[in-house]
Amino acid sequence: MLPFSVCVYCGSRKGENPAFETAAIELGESIARENWRLVYGAGDVGLMGAVANATQKGGAETFGVIPVHLMQLEVGKRDLSQFIVTENMHERKKIMYMNSNAIIVLPGGAGSLDEFFEVLTWRQLGLHQKPIFLLNLDGYWDPLIALLDHVIVEGFADPSLTTYLRSVNSVETLVSELKTTIPS
Repeated sequence: MLPFSVCVYCGSRKGENPAFETAAIELGESIARENWRLVYGAGDVGLMGAVANATQKGGAETFGVIPVHLMQLEVGKRDLSQFIVTENMHERKKIMYMNSNAIIVLPGGAGSLDEFFEVLTWRQLGLHQKPIFLLNLDGYWDPLIALLDHVIVEGFADPSLTTYLRSVNSVETLVSELKTTIPS
């Protein structure tokens, strides 16, 4: 039986706030401590590399998926428990989603937003029930949360949209809430 698998979407850059990298490392350590499996974009740079290296250092399984066109840019991390190279981004996202039990979104850019909105849309459409967490460090995702509220106020989504995600402010809270989602 596979361990509980956590899909982490995050930046291929570290960002300007050092707290982001610290949290990525803390998350990787927590994934290992809980004996969960990391599912992520297979990069060895930025927050992706930080969470993967910390997870590996803790002895947990790592499952990485990277499209061939990003092998050099994101420095494909070949020493993972499982390393999959896809033809495109669509395949990458599908494989990551299919191999995870929960989704976590750390700070990141357009790619992380693309991944987040796809799983949020699928959840809204009833295609899955996987929990989705925004790790809202230092208010990083506040503008995104405000945008979702705006979409609802303007009548383009039902108020239930925001019930499909949880915003947490620390890795400790994230891990605690994730534990409540694991079937017994």
